[in-house]
Amino acid sequence: MSNRVVENEQRLWVGALLPSSAVAIIALVLCAILRHKSGLLGALLASATVIIFFSVHLLISKISTNLDPMITMALAMFSYFAKVIVMGVFLLLITRLTSPTTVDRTSFGVSAIAIAIAWLGGEIRAFFKLRIHLPLPEKK
Repeated sequence: MSNRVVENEQRLWVGALLPSSAVAIIALVLCAILRHKSGLLGALLASATVIIFFSVHLLISKISTNLDPMITMALAMFSYFAKVIVMGVFLLLITRLTSPTTVDRTSFGVSAIAIAIAWLGGEIRAFFKLRIHLPLPEKK
């Protein structure tokens, strides 16, 4: 794997991690103020969940850089479905094993959405800064 590809992956990850971390900190503070300990735990779980969920995507992208496109697509689809299943099980466990007084559901949901938007916005911004030029097909 070339240094340029590794550098691009790192730029995407850092570009997404910085705004999402800032939003996560804001969410933690606001939820702690508004909902106290249960809000803090909800926002903390949301922060970890979203950052891990999206980081796995970039890790798969990094791993599959030099693989055949069909294998890359299969790996991407497998990782997507695995993340959805793991996320579903995780949310089911949180719902069944904790009470709303322990982990505030609203704080979790609002924080997760805000952090996900920040991650995606940061990743898109970082991607446009990479200025990757794709070869165009030659005219015949």
